[in-house]
Amino acid sequence: MTTGIMVCGHGSRDEGAVAEFEKLSVAIRARAGDIPVEYGFLEFATPVIKEGLGKLVDQGVTDVLAVPGMLFAAGHAKNDIPSVLNTWASGHEGVDIRYGRELAIDLKMLRAAADRIEEALDAAGRDVPMEETLLVVVGRGASDPDANSNVAKVMRMLWEGLGFGWGETAYSGVTFPLVEPGLEHAAKLGYKRIVVFPYFLFTGVLVRRIYEYTDLVAARHPDIEFIKAPYLNDHPMVIETFMERIDEIRRGENNMNCQLCKYREQVLGFEAEVGLAQESHHHHVEGIGTGEAKPHDHGHDHDHDHDHDHDHDKGHSHDHAHHPYPHADHPLGPKTLRKEIG
Repeated sequence: MTTGIMVCGHGSRDEGAVAEFEKLSVAIRARAGDIPVEYGFLEFATPVIKEGLGKLVDQGVTDVLAVPGMLFAAGHAKNDIPSVLNTWASGHEGVDIRYGRELAIDLKMLRAAADRIEEALDAAGRDVPMEETLLVVVGRGASDPDANSNVAKVMRMLWEGLGFGWGETAYSGVTFPLVEPGLEHAAKLGYKRIVVFPYFLFTGVLVRRIYEYTDLVAARHPDIEFIKAPYLNDHPMVIETFMERIDEIRRGENNMNCQLCKYREQVLGFEAEVGLAQESHHHHVEGIGTGEAKPHDHGHDHDHDHDHDHDHDKGHSHDHAHHPYPHADHPLGPKTLRKEIG
């Protein structure tokens, strides 16, 4: 049995994000030695996951170690990627796919995050004491409360570990609070400096939007210094965590945290989603690539803020079987998103 590694990404229209994911995959390939490594995306970029799997088979691979290129396990890692892998495997007898877990909350990931924050503080100067500095960690935001809570835990560990005066959590979309109301709240707490850290792997529409909202709020509060920290990207500890996840698959220890999974347990507020069918909803944007829209492209950019609810700007709704987020109309959530930003 010949083993190969498949790195499964979300995909983006942003060519920079696609290039950064490819760079990460190249780094994993360099660490993997003689083991073939390919990558693919769910949507909006090529190659798609099934094309990456095909390349592995062409190299004689019959044992695929598939690792999700995701920070936390929300719908993409729990439903969409497994659905694509299972569908492909059903048509390729003799090829075994073993699926790993997300990067999750990991001490190596926290070290990478701390380094990015320290980089920003060093560049700004250390003249403001840490106890007078507030940290805002911004996560992607999902319709899965388990994934959202992980961002809050990352924030707390960075807050306490680095000794910030205070810490807050915000999200780029789907849930609440969004970046602008989150930063406005932070600005009221009386700190001299606010560090905004996007807990993201790669660049894209959402990261740029986070920085734009930071500038917007900073202009309203000229007495507060706002610092924009860089996102994770290909930090060595990120690569190290990916390699550990791949080793976990080999050892059969790739245990995903399912205790608070809304698809398995009746999580408060999400009781109706227990036992929903595992299926991908990305067929309509699979492999359309970056740049110009291709046939069957509805013009979406899924680096958006509705987590694939496909309810863009109201009145343009087409349901692909996603369960509605129960707090979509929260006053600090997506319905208040400024359309002129991003």
